[in-house]
Amino acid sequence: MKRRPQMALIHMVSITLLRKPGLQCRFQSTQRPTVPLGSRILSDPSRVFEHNMWDHIQWTPEQEDLARQKAEENSSVKVSMEEQVKYDKDASSYWDEFYRAHQNKFFKDRRWLFLEFPELLPHRTHKYNEVVLESKNTSILCSHVSLQTQTKLVGISRTQAKKTFETLRNADSVERTIDGMELEHKTQDWKWTDRQKKQGYFPGIDSTFKIFEVGCGAGNSVFPILSKVRDPSTFLYCCDFSAYAVDLVMSHPLYNASQCYAFVHDLCDEASSTYPFPDGSIDVILLVFVLSSIHPVRMQMVINRLSKLLKPGGMILFRDYGRYDLSQLRLKKGRCLFGNFYVRGDGTRVYFFTKEIAHIFISAGLKEVQNLMDRRLQVNRKKKIAMHRVWVQCKYQKPFTNDLN
Repeated sequence: MKRRPQMALIHMVSITLLRKPGLQCRFQSTQRPTVPLGSRILSDPSRVFEHNMWDHIQWTPEQEDLARQKAEENSSVKVSMEEQVKYDKDASSYWDEFYRAHQNKFFKDRRWLFLEFPELLPHRTHKYNEVVLESKNTSILCSHVSLQTQTKLVGISRTQAKKTFETLRNADSVERTIDGMELEHKTQDWKWTDRQKKQGYFPGIDSTFKIFEVGCGAGNSVFPILSKVRDPSTFLYCCDFSAYAVDLVMSHPLYNASQCYAFVHDLCDEASSTYPFPDGSIDVILLVFVLSSIHPVRMQMVINRLSKLLKPGGMILFRDYGRYDLSQLRLKKGRCLFGNFYVRGDGTRVYFFTKEIAHIFISAGLKEVQNLMDRRLQVNRKKKIAMHRVWVQCKYQKPFTNDLN
């Protein structure tokens, strides 16, 4: 009930600005594809309640000023330093309580992932991992076929098979014998023991395309990915520093240890900077609504560490809260830690970004592929409320050796 006046104000501001003569809704960035994204453009404000979401909303200077004033008002009263230390120290416990309270019902599965981030599909960036062997008019598409099997099925010599097999190896592959013996691994229970570490084993070692989701929560990205990407050559790692969240992921019926490995990890703990896979082995890192929960002074350290995990050509896919998003304007006085960094009522923290986030990724040695402000109009048609949502979406790539030279 207390939020209704704020909602009414946001609704009134939104509709008033939409009705201003000459207000245009157009693309925010030429970097954003028009198909399949960006298809719902609001050109007639009288039709605002016909759909639940409108794409690529451009704010007027008046709207920017109103949002800035509201944010400044929310930030006028700061959280005490003593409480700030408590929120920082006990961050994981607050997120544990969050997931205990909401289980996996708070967020919906992110079905939009593959529209925004088609790089998650292995065939988009790793076609070179598929090799066609042709002999005596017989073709075999092989990414994970052992040398022995290739020799039997295609009918080529061991020498020829060995040469062809060499093309299948990339940076994360390991030596395999000419006899075709695959490295032994466990498919039922991925347990990265000291013995396995010494021998070079790690979960997903044989996979040619590796995705790592940082801050997986209850699995709202994990399970859409596992459902969509059924390629056996793809492996998904996911972590969260809430042990309860990781338990939710591992207890899900779609969790499959032969395709996914979930583990507890604190990105901000420099002492525990090791991962269950080597540096330079990950193709795609998914960083969605995670960095905003980290203290700004630690963000650079986190991105520096994550960049080391990428293969040359690998990407970080980033999406998070943007400056003056509805969730920032709704915050009450006394929730601001400093700047645009706040604590919510449940003790979890959130930062609101601008495109200036670019300097963190570039300082980590990554190349910018995409950096845009995603402004949309979210509509509650039943209550006749129009709400402005703002997200920042970026893609940053680890350069190839040639790019560095």
